[in-house]
Amino acid sequence: MKKIVLTGGGTAGHVTPNIALFPLLKDLDYDVSYIGSYDGMERKLLQDFSIPYYGISTGKFRRYFDLKNFTDPFRVIKGYFEAKEILKKIKPDVLFSKGGFVTVPVVRAAASLHIPCIIHESDMTPGLANRMCIPVAEKVCCNFPETLQFIPGNKAILTGTPIRRELFLGDKEEGFRFCGLKNDKPVIVVIGGSLGSAAVNQMIRTALPTLLQDFSVVHLCGKGKLDTSLQNTEGYLQYEYITNELKDLFAIADLVISRAGANAICELLALQKPNLLIPLPSKSSRGDQLLNARSFESQGYSVVLEEEALTKEFMISEIHKLYSNRNQFIDQMKHSTQTDSAAIILSLIQELS
Repeated sequence: MKKIVLTGGGTAGHVTPNIALFPLLKDLDYDVSYIGSYDGMERKLLQDFSIPYYGISTGKFRRYFDLKNFTDPFRVIKGYFEAKEILKKIKPDVLFSKGGFVTVPVVRAAASLHIPCIIHESDMTPGLANRMCIPVAEKVCCNFPETLQFIPGNKAILTGTPIRRELFLGDKEEGFRFCGLKNDKPVIVVIGGSLGSAAVNQMIRTALPTLLQDFSVVHLCGKGKLDTSLQNTEGYLQYEYITNELKDLFAIADLVISRAGANAICELLALQKPNLLIPLPSKSSRGDQLLNARSFESQGYSVVLEEEALTKEFMISEIHKLYSNRNQFIDQMKHSTQTDSAAIILSLIQELS
């Protein structure tokens, strides 16, 4: 039995693609272990899986002044030596890294032990953590054609993101039963990210009286962001967050409105769901969501609306236009080469292990 160590953390987007690989790796008889931070989000997300978990010290590399900038480098150095000892104990044949600051000491430690490393970059331009790992990686998987220019040619491979198997197993009847909706109007599913988006939530709720004339709306609005005044609005369902039933909600979705996190939009591509993206503004991030969204728009997969220029009337108009042209978007997504991501990544893992 070959051994593999997976790493990634800090946000759900750095963990869920690894989770998608777990059953596939077990099918191939790999012994799977995970290295993350002591008590980060990744530890909580993995607690329901029978995967050995090892925590290490980690720190964040900030581009702005913070007193932690003086102490975090020492945490990273400590994490490097902890990771090295863990890897010596496990003796994996290969390491797969999904990104996040916890991965820097792990990838660097693996490279020092001559363990081949595959890393995955979700966004169009590599983040700082992955930029520190690319020099020692054997292969760099990415989601967007535009990313290839930022990675040495012999390392870069366009793969897309591994998608959880269960998302493909949605049941339309179960979805309507769960929501209590009638199957008499097209369904819009709104996803603002795991924490929700106040701006997207407000815009959707402002547009509801008009939208509900032609659509049903299922709104995943984020923890603490329910609007109790709308609880009994016919054709409108709101939830803070959905886990097990998400596959069934995708099954009933005719259109999806979403932020433009890389993993989220890759799921929409794999499921061939016509989508309207409202990326997180560049003033609130490093601008990666806007770049991700524009790439999908240029490939004919998405319609993009920028939050700063968004009005209720414009959004409603674009939703109707997207629905009318939905088959055109579905056809484009069907021709994507990035929808069999897990198979491509697994072949790389087998090749290097």
